[in-house]
Amino acid sequence: MGIYLLGFVGYLVYATSKNVAVGKVSTGLLAAGLLFHSVGLILRWMETHWTGYGYVPLSNMYESLIFFSWTIVLIYLILETKYQQKVIGVFVTPFAFLAIALTSIIPGVNAKITPLVPALQSNWLTIHVTTCFFGYASFAVSFGISLLYLIREKKDTQGSGPTWLPSPSVLDEINYKAIVIGFPMLTLGIITGAAWANYAWGRYWTWDPKETWSLITWLVYAAFLHARFTRGWRGRKAAILSLVGFAAVLFTYFGVNYLISGLHSYL
Repeated sequence: MGIYLLGFVGYLVYATSKNVAVGKVSTGLLAAGLLFHSVGLILRWMETHWTGYGYVPLSNMYESLIFFSWTIVLIYLILETKYQQKVIGVFVTPFAFLAIALTSIIPGVNAKITPLVPALQSNWLTIHVTTCFFGYASFAVSFGISLLYLIREKKDTQGSGPTWLPSPSVLDEINYKAIVIGFPMLTLGIITGAAWANYAWGRYWTWDPKETWSLITWLVYAAFLHARFTRGWRGRKAAILSLVGFAAVLFTYFGVNYLISGLHSYL
């Protein structure tokens, strides 16, 4: 968490100074954090085997938040490598350290390794949760980019477009690519979740609150892609729809767990 926080500060300094060295150091910090983070996930997985339970650490809110942070950093670094727009890190890296920070803030988060409930004792756990969280992470990156786009657009209309921000067309393109990564991953997550539900409960779909809100989230991003391809929605409209989509993601992830009881309440 500390390394990701330092990376955020570095990107912030880079955004205001455009110092190439600072930008490289910030990316290096983020990459180093991802490496340590990966080692931590592996150690956690090994610990589950040492305790005799033996599962991939994705079974509860603590483990999912840690993995969520890891996927955000990975997706962001892939997009930064492709587009070389380091300033986006200012609006994305906060999610990485906040996700870890939440493990010590929100109620009910348990870091202890405990036996899995029967419904989670399945190989579907790894496939389903991994695909879902890669989708969530991509949408988190898209959310940060959409905020950047709206800031840039507002400044442009005021006649004082900031030179430290990428052009609107570049931001719109990266936003689209982030959702292109996330949408099929969420789709796979829903499909594998249905298969897992049939294995665990004997039905593919139960209209559980988590399932329902996952479907709502999927529909929002499906509308984003449909509007882009058929209506030519780009720029502001696309950015706003991305913000709505990530609001649905947050409710699916947190709201359902803490406000609505259901079959997924153990997360």
